Amino acid sequence: MASAALPLISVLLPVYNAEPYVGAAVQSILRQDYGRLEVIAVDDGSTDRSLEILERFRRSDSRVSIISRENRGLVASLNEGLQIARGELVARMDADDFAYPWRLSRQAALFAARPELGFCGALVDPLLRGRIAKGRLDPVFRLGLPVLSKFFTIFMHPTVIYNRNVIADADLHYDSSYRHAEDFDLFRRLADCYPAVLLEESLLVYRVHAGSVTSRHIREMRRTHLRIVGENLERVGLAGTQDLRAIGDTVSFDTVARAAAFMRALEERIAALPAAVRPSFEAGALNLFYFLYQLVNDEEQPALTHEFLTLTGKWNAIRRREKYALSPGAWAPWLSQASMWAGKQADWMAYRFKSTPAAAVLAPYRKGAA
Repeated sequence: MASAALPLISVLLPVYNAEPYVGAAVQSILRQDYGRLEVIAVDDGSTDRSLEILERFRRSDSRVSIISRENRGLVASLNEGLQIARGELVARMDADDFAYPWRLSRQAALFAARPELGFCGALVDPLLRGRIAKGRLDPVFRLGLPVLSKFFTIFMHPTVIYNRNVIADADLHYDSSYRHAEDFDLFRRLADCYPAVLLEESLLVYRVHAGSVTSRHIREMRRTHLRIVGENLERVGLAGTQDLRAIGDTVSFDTVARAAAFMRALEERIAALPAAVRPSFEAGALNLFYFLYQLVNDEEQPALTHEFLTLTGKWNAIRRREKYALSPGAWAPWLSQASMWAGKQADWMAYRFKSTPAAAVLAPYRKGAA
């Protein structure tokens, strides 16, 4: 296909104090094997050298444009970028990630083969402590994405491409009232109206670090996440929102008991749904259980986690090692804490064994970076 016939892809890159990473992120886009793209970098009032690095790329490559102004937050940056994007396809990219050279061509080929698609995502290879692991497809994504989108964020945000030939302009916007879960909100709205697909291939390296937006705002993200799930379930007549909002605000024996009762009631209602949609709702409810389990477990009060597992009747839904570690949580929390710490160390060692040093994977694509 001739380059002129390719759809223009606008790559939307919000940036805030990403000096250690943004150069590699931009370089990974400019070195794509796809012929027609533009990079729209929105500098959200960075106080480090991020803008200086972006300016260097703009001077050397006409495909790069920059919006720079005072800090307004991620949602404002995303919406500003969408307003000036010229492409038929709009791709998301984060300033601390790294796209493989074939990312955009793979996704563009999908839209060429299936022009009715509204948006798509892909797998990622996580980068943690200098090592990259191979991303794997969760079989749950072979179920109904519109239903799953009611329970969790169906795509990793920086892998998404939106098809503006299909999605109405009025629908393609981020809502500031769902701060730090704006992608979850947008995907649930779009999935109700437009077809979506997950590409079963890792197209970028997703950096996991303490400075990431997810890490810095985990508590607010979880509260907003539970608010969205509650709204979705209320809209389809399966549950209310109060108990989910309560545990999102405060984790206590009272809110744990309320969340457990919520889960039991939800599972009973899902069991009565038509067979065509029941498996997707069951998978979504199980994901919600694991979300709540992690929320409670992160409080590092084993007695609370013990209570949640007992009241939900879900001891067999967690890993055997965690089950043994948490069993004494009601009467010997110190023992549970020690066991869980040992389990985390074992997980890290397993990750190291299965992963590859990041330098070995990224070095071939970083040569000549600005």
